[in-house]
Amino acid sequence: MTIQSPSQLSCRFHDLVPAALRRAWAAEGHCPDLDLYALFRARRISNPHAIAVIDSRGEVSYAELDHQARCLATGLAATGVCPGDVVGVQLPNSREAVAADLAVAALGAVALPFPVGRGGREALSLLGRSGARAVIAATEHRGAEHARELAELATSSGELPALRAVIAAGPGPVPGGCLSLADLLRTDASAFTPARPDPDTAARILVSSGSEAEPKMVAYSHNALAGGRGNSLASLLPDGMRPRCLFLVPLGSAFGSSGTAVTLARHGGSLILLDHFTPDAALEAMRTHRPSHVLGVPTMVRMMLDRLPDGAAPATGLTALVLGGSALDAATCDEARRTFGCAVVNLYGSADGVHCHGGLPARNAPANDLDSGPGITVGQPDPRVCEIRIAPLPGSTSDEAGEIIARGPMTPLCYVGAPELNMRYRTADGWVRTGDLGVRDADGILRVVGRLKDIVIRGGANISPAEVEGELSFHPDVRDVLCVGVPDPLMGERLAACVVPRPGRKPELESLCAHLDARGLERRKHPERLLLVTDELPLTPAGKPDRTALRERAAAEFPTEHAQAG
Repeated sequence: MTIQSPSQLSCRFHDLVPAALRRAWAAEGHCPDLDLYALFRARRISNPHAIAVIDSRGEVSYAELDHQARCLATGLAATGVCPGDVVGVQLPNSREAVAADLAVAALGAVALPFPVGRGGREALSLLGRSGARAVIAATEHRGAEHARELAELATSSGELPALRAVIAAGPGPVPGGCLSLADLLRTDASAFTPARPDPDTAARILVSSGSEAEPKMVAYSHNALAGGRGNSLASLLPDGMRPRCLFLVPLGSAFGSSGTAVTLARHGGSLILLDHFTPDAALEAMRTHRPSHVLGVPTMVRMMLDRLPDGAAPATGLTALVLGGSALDAATCDEARRTFGCAVVNLYGSADGVHCHGGLPARNAPANDLDSGPGITVGQPDPRVCEIRIAPLPGSTSDEAGEIIARGPMTPLCYVGAPELNMRYRTADGWVRTGDLGVRDADGILRVVGRLKDIVIRGGANISPAEVEGELSFHPDVRDVLCVGVPDPLMGERLAACVVPRPGRKPELESLCAHLDARGLERRKHPERLLLVTDELPLTPAGKPDRTALRERAAAEFPTEHAQAG
């Protein structure tokens, strides 16, 4: 790992969008033009007793959360955290994670949240490349002792020269070399004065695994979070409602960045949090806390649907299921609409700087809009969030899929600690190359076809797994599906379908291919291997389907020496 010098770290948040564009978006009202803590503080003053967070320990009001944040900010300052410093946060969804977000913002520092479950070496990479000054980590979560591990790595590795404090959060003894979060939360904050950072400067670093050897880190400003991402949620709030958002994904994930900064600071809503996802816990939270919006990935919703008796309605008053992180197929969309009695929103988004969805469709609208062409329909791009264009690929025609590029109020500043990524994915005038493939129709509607990096190359021909997954999702035996490439000595790669069957069903490869024939999919795109997943698709710590784990499992199931030639 390359450690950056202080001079390198001082310019790590250089904004790659022209300053005049940033100011124009603010002038047009697309951004609130205030820092995140100032936005939150205004909510706290106007409605101090409103519920900000509901977690496993109960409810926390805006006033109580603000007190915790100011105490923690004072305690962090005492450890040496200054404006502009990076503070890592590796906590499960909880009031402490939200207070940490706000405390870092109140100091004018930069939060680097990442989900619990990520290993120590990956955490070391994130903290080292970002030059983190402190990290707040869980003492214990589901068997992992993150705080102890990070303290030991910081001492033994020599790779964290900027790190001054490891702060342990949670019950039990404080590990050696760590400070106690509980003690910091008891700091006297009566004299605390919050910083007032420029809203176009860095507030948070989003972590995206991407296709690089190390996780990508993407710096976002206060305006990009509360403005661009805040506008994305605003269009899902009828009549300016105060949202109650149940987050099934970690707040430390890119999707979870719509938690503190957007749900609370921008919209004055409530966060309903689970410290880890299970379908039963999610359904119980819906029954008990009656959220207006549930944010998760399609695989999570399929797990929840499997837990419900036919026709059972787990909650009333739900406005929308907002599903992102992987493609939403029409079958799941239709079933979720019928069962939950609400709109189902297919959100296309990434840490790299893009958000697009179709808004709130009618509650009983059919899912035909997801089944009218290649890929998955995600809607008309909103210029208050980001403008989207399709950049043609070399050798392609104008009507073929190209790379999705985006620029707008939510566009991030830059990649952190990786100038080569800025060269690869950013243009001189501020556009972001997403690495996603898409098309736009005559009305400007965006359809996402797949990922450049996920393309399976069989005998020199490109196959988009997302296209095949979308067609297989209509098969009556298929509950969930992900397609991956497996190595093959003759063809280079062959496509494997990893299928979770519906209860009592056992799909066969021949049946799946016959279904694809009937759907009109070219035979060169048909899967040649079938891996039945008898429980559930594995999820990453960020809550997304773990394509890498399935690729490794399929490669082990179908070793190259047994591959058929043909």
